[in-house]
Amino acid sequence: MGIFGRKESTPAPASAPATVSADLAALTGDYTLDPAHTTIGFVARHAMVTNVKGSFLDFTGTLHLDGADPTKSTATIDVRMESVETGNADRDGHLKSSDFFKTDEFPTMTFRSTKAEALGGDDYRITGDLSILGVTKPITIDLEFNGAAKDPFGNERVGFEGKTEILRSEWGLTWNAALETGGFLVSDKIKLNFDISAIKNA
Repeated sequence: MGIFGRKESTPAPASAPATVSADLAALTGDYTLDPAHTTIGFVARHAMVTNVKGSFLDFTGTLHLDGADPTKSTATIDVRMESVETGNADRDGHLKSSDFFKTDEFPTMTFRSTKAEALGGDDYRITGDLSILGVTKPITIDLEFNGAAKDPFGNERVGFEGKTEILRSEWGLTWNAALETGGFLVSDKIKLNFDISAIKNA
């Protein structure tokens, strides 16, 4: 992720290269997502009146952070779709079925970054290819850098929060049911939320 081009007190022109301080540049390296402290979640509108929240419990991911040139930062995430969890076993089973994720045929959702940008301050943006049900389309995720720290076990960590919205129908997730009062049971728009903690590789 491009999380190192932090804006100095006097903003540089938009076309100028991002500048980094020595301490931020020191974070350059390869990182692995910590699944125990990372959440990959989603929110869908249900019956036009409420939100249903869920997350994926089984995933792997890597980051390459480049402090000297944030545009060279990269990210990959692989999610096991069978691990979807919404707090309701029947709903989880429906999501895994042929109506939605078809987990027997398409067990994995993937994200591969193609572009990273520093927007100024702690705000960043990463663009990449999201693959679901064998369909690959680009998405853009807005990020906020949450900082870096060394934990009590000696691990060097970085953290950030990200969010984006997609239309599930663009990936072939079209199942729905009409409501008597108008509208549909499940929204086409899905909010994706990321709360990431990543550990620097030794």
